[in-house]
Amino acid sequence: MSAAWMAGASLAAVIMSASPAAQADGGGKFTLTSADVTAGKTIAAAQVFNGFGCSGGNISPALAWSNAPAGTKSFALLMHDPDAPTGSGWWHWVVYDIPADTASLPAGAGDPHKKLMPAGALQGRTDFGTPGYGGPCPPPGKPHRYYLRLYALKVAKLDVPADATAAFIGFSVNAAALGKAELMGLYGR
Repeated sequence: MSAAWMAGASLAAVIMSASPAAQADGGGKFTLTSADVTAGKTIAAAQVFNGFGCSGGNISPALAWSNAPAGTKSFALLMHDPDAPTGSGWWHWVVYDIPADTASLPAGAGDPHKKLMPAGALQGRTDFGTPGYGGPCPPPGKPHRYYLRLYALKVAKLDVPADATAAFIGFSVNAAALGKAELMGLYGR
């Protein structure tokens, strides 16, 4: 091995060890889990949208997370389908200003009428045009990927307008992110 390669590998190791995900509280990796969505597996009918030709329960999945990076002041949760035939994907769920002392969301928290979100958490408008959870419902064909991404943020509150688009919120979330944990499920019809 060359000295240049070894120096590059050493630099990469330093950068990786300094990453927010590697410096989570408790020494573990920042993780997102769900009793309702299994990584890489088909999303259940309970979480599928009810409309546009789909007849699911449209219940947001129960989620839990651990080992947030040090300095986390809030969380944001974004659910996105990059495979939607729109040119920019499809935003299914946008939640931000989740208090830093929160470590889970119950199933159904994405329904604004149920009031299951922690105090202070806000749900942004999705590509369905309303705030709250909107489950998978791709056009017939190849299954789509649905990414649930939880971001640990260095700010307690995002400075976004009340009517901000999901993309604007996503931009603001990424600008304030200390770390990210994700879970990807599949759904097709």
